[in-house]
Amino acid sequence: MAITQGTHRRRGSGRAPAIGIGVAAGVTAAAGLLLGRKAATISKIGKGHPLKHRALDLAAGAMQPKYPLDAMSTYLNGFHLYADDMGRQVEATHFCIHLQHDLHQCVIFDRNAPDARLIGIEYIISEERFRGLPEDEKRLWHSHHYEVKSGILTAPGIPDMAEHAYFEDLVTTYGKTFHTWQYDRDDFPYGIPQLMMAFTEDGQAADEMIRARDERLGISTSRKRRSRADVPMPEVAAGANAWESGRTVQTRLEETDFER
Repeated sequence: MAITQGTHRRRGSGRAPAIGIGVAAGVTAAAGLLLGRKAATISKIGKGHPLKHRALDLAAGAMQPKYPLDAMSTYLNGFHLYADDMGRQVEATHFCIHLQHDLHQCVIFDRNAPDARLIGIEYIISEERFRGLPEDEKRLWHSHHYEVKSGILTAPGIPDMAEHAYFEDLVTTYGKTFHTWQYDRDDFPYGIPQLMMAFTEDGQAADEMIRARDERLGISTSRKRRSRADVPMPEVAAGANAWESGRTVQTRLEETDFER
C-alpha cells in the first residue's frame, strides 16, 4: 500500500512524496544487493569453467524464478549413518520445505556452502502417517526422537526459543533418507542411492564428528541437549529403525528383463 500511494503526486505539488522516492530507492538497492550476492555466490563456484558457461550461470541465476528453492524455509544440520554399517557416519545439511501439514521434503548437502555437494534427499512425516504405512515400507524409515533430544539435530542461526518450538514438533516425526553421493568414500557420486538411518541412543555417534561440527558452526550439542530436556520423549512406533534388530535393508543394483 505504501508503495502504491507513494507513486501518486500530491494535489498542488509538482513532485512525488519523499516516502515514495525512498521506498523505490530502497527496493532498487535491495534488488541490486540480492543480485550482487547471487553473482558473488555463482562466481565462487564458477572458477575453472569456460567464460561462456559462467556467463550463462550468472544470467540464469539472476533471471530465472526457482520456486521450489525459494520455498525452502528450514536449514537443519545433523548426521546420518548407512543403514547397514554403523561405522559409516556422515554430516548432513538439510534444506526443507513443509509441503503438507504432515510431510516435509528436504534436499541434503555435505555442508552449507556455495560449492556444497548434493548428497541426498529426505522425506519427513508425522507419527500418524508413519503408523499407517505398510510394514515393509516402515523398514525404510527412522525416528527423530534421539536426534532431537540429544541436541545432535540443530537449526543453525535460529533463536533458541524458536528452535525449541520447532523441535517440539519434529521429535515425533519419522524420516526416510537416501544418499546419492557416498562422499565419505568417493569424490564423485558413484553407485546407487544408499538407505540411511539416524542415531537412537548415546554412544553411537562419533564424538570427534560432533565436536568438529560444533566448532565449525559455533554451537554446543551438549547445551542444546540440556535446553531440550523438557521436550517430551515420544514412544517410538514399531517398525522404525529396523537396523536395531540386527537385520536391515539396503539398496542394490540388479539386472532384469526390459519390458516392451
